[in-house]
Amino acid sequence: MTGQIRRIRALCIFAFLFAVPHLRAEEPAFDGLAKTPPMGWNSWNKFACDVSEELIRETADAMVSSGMKDAGYEYVVIDDCWQVARDENGNIAPDPERFPSGMKALADYVHSKGLKFGLYSDAGTKTCQGRPGSRGFEEKDARQYAAWGVDYLKYDWCNTEGMDTREAYTRMSRALRDAGRPIVFSICEWGSTQPWLWAPGVGHLWRTTGDIQDCWECSQSWGGMGMLHIIDLQENLYPYGGPGHWNDPDMLEVGNGKMTAAEYRSHFSFWCLLAAPLMAGNDLRDMTPETKDILTNREVIAVDQDPLGIQGRKIHDGGAVEVWMKPLSGAARAVILFNRGSVKAPVSVSWEQIGLAPEMEAEVRDLWAREDLGVFKGRFVSRVDPHGVVMIRVQP
Repeated sequence: MTGQIRRIRALCIFAFLFAVPHLRAEEPAFDGLAKTPPMGWNSWNKFACDVSEELIRETADAMVSSGMKDAGYEYVVIDDCWQVARDENGNIAPDPERFPSGMKALADYVHSKGLKFGLYSDAGTKTCQGRPGSRGFEEKDARQYAAWGVDYLKYDWCNTEGMDTREAYTRMSRALRDAGRPIVFSICEWGSTQPWLWAPGVGHLWRTTGDIQDCWECSQSWGGMGMLHIIDLQENLYPYGGPGHWNDPDMLEVGNGKMTAAEYRSHFSFWCLLAAPLMAGNDLRDMTPETKDILTNREVIAVDQDPLGIQGRKIHDGGAVEVWMKPLSGAARAVILFNRGSVKAPVSVSWEQIGLAPEMEAEVRDLWAREDLGVFKGRFVSRVDPHGVVMIRVQP
């Protein structure tokens, strides 16, 4: 009889685990998420408020058919403007015209493609585009997201007058934990309160700058900034990023048309060297071969996704030319030779600069050319195009 009771108990536990998806052993709890930088797509940079169920379904399809999914991208995230009101019970409601099937059905579709589903909200009373925010509704919204099957939440910081940043984000973090579904929590307060000092354990990633603009070097009065400015702001943040807690220099602009191919390769190279989240922001349904080649370069992506999770840093500043380095597993180094100037220039790196013995021989591979360059002793030098990079992997 005792053996029979044990078997029945075991069967009940087994059935319970599969009846409650968020308890399945293969799904990590909140603190076990984002062990490598999240990869996916977000609607804002290309589409802003022009989001719809049709767009998200087609984007999920394109993420699979384009090879993006195979390259590691998994999150499909709807940014601002999906929500329009709260119902009589205070539940957040999606736009019925743009999302007629509802968020649960849309999340199910994204999941059916082997992908994950994300949404946007705001810590304030309203989102940046004036839609209902989550202030005062944190627990209710977190439970709703869990019920819909949300896997990722981007949480903005508009209309937050009088609020304490750390307290507000901790409140939503606690609500997500209590909701019982593993949801990656993306903190988006634009680096205004140095979240790298307080956000580990609260969120899985945090914005370090204002919003990125699709330009090499520009700025907006409301805080938007060009790609070069954002890179410069990451220089001293490398001690704060790592598995489960990432510095986020904002989403990718690759393929949106206002930078050159060389500038987009520089953009993508730096985000990977910085161990940044890789959230594509272009139209995945209509990519040029050049854009697809940049976004799906698996050797460059491998630098971003390296399991050590070390953020790269600048190791040489020569004015117009710079050298950045990221330690990789297996004693390798990823190195960017960067030319921010307007004319082609030689850029060199010594093994001593990247923490190798000066007389050591090392194999060098060009990650954009996808070719081995040979064995070099002590240093490597290459001529780099203006606004361009040569990105290499150095293996002792």
